[in-house]
Amino acid sequence: MALNPQLINEIHLLMLFDPENPQEGIKVHKDADPAKIEAAKRLYELGIITLNDGGYLTPRGQEAAEHAEALVSLLQARLH
Repeated sequence: MALNPQLINEIHLLMLFDPENPQEGIKVHKDADPAKIEAAKRLYELGIITLNDGGYLTPRGQEAAEHAEALVSLLQARLH
């Protein structure tokens, strides 16, 4: 599986959420980077976030954010 720019943007947006605090959401403003706006729409269509411009993580999104955070932590561990 290749990591195309769209997937990277989705992961980056997902990493903005705090998986330990599901009551903390995000808002992607309409003047944000178009790639970020499109990533939010795709995450919404996948049922990962509650609104097409951010909102909160769904239960599926909570799991995805936890996995993303774990992967990034593992990859960054080799740098320290």
